[in-house]
Amino acid sequence: MSLSAPKLFAINGAPFSVGIVAARFNPDLVDALLHRVRTGLAAAGVPAKRITLARVPGSHELPVAAQWLAQGGRRDVIIALGVLIGGDTNHHEMVGQSVSHAFQQVALATRTPVINGVIVADNLKQAQARCTGRVNRGAEFARAALEMAALQRALGRRS
Repeated sequence: MSLSAPKLFAINGAPFSVGIVAARFNPDLVDALLHRVRTGLAAAGVPAKRITLARVPGSHELPVAAQWLAQGGRRDVIIALGVLIGGDTNHHEMVGQSVSHAFQQVALATRTPVINGVIVADNLKQAQARCTGRVNRGAEFARAALEMAALQRALGRRS
């Protein structure tokens, strides 16, 4: 866990188009993250009409949906949301690692930043703390997305 968050600075989100891919597994938790992401984007001025949402069955399907949105070419950044909770095996860790690597591949191949908003937790209590708790991970994902979209524009990657 990181204890030293970066200093925040104002970003006008009005010019950016954002794609969001969200898993339907663990719907209460993912929907809480999604609500917090949307609230963060709206607070920064991203118009609702410039946000595209695609729902997929589970976290393992997020990378391909992110790639489809990125290949459409009309989004400055993609945010991927899912929640993986441990059980009797380490399947949640394997899926978490797999999708994390795939998000990087998508971002590099499409030149569209992909924000990894997949929560990997050992138990429900940990997942709840990260999705609905005091620390607003959804707002952090929205913030990271806007920073990457702004950086991409500043470097002349998109207009």
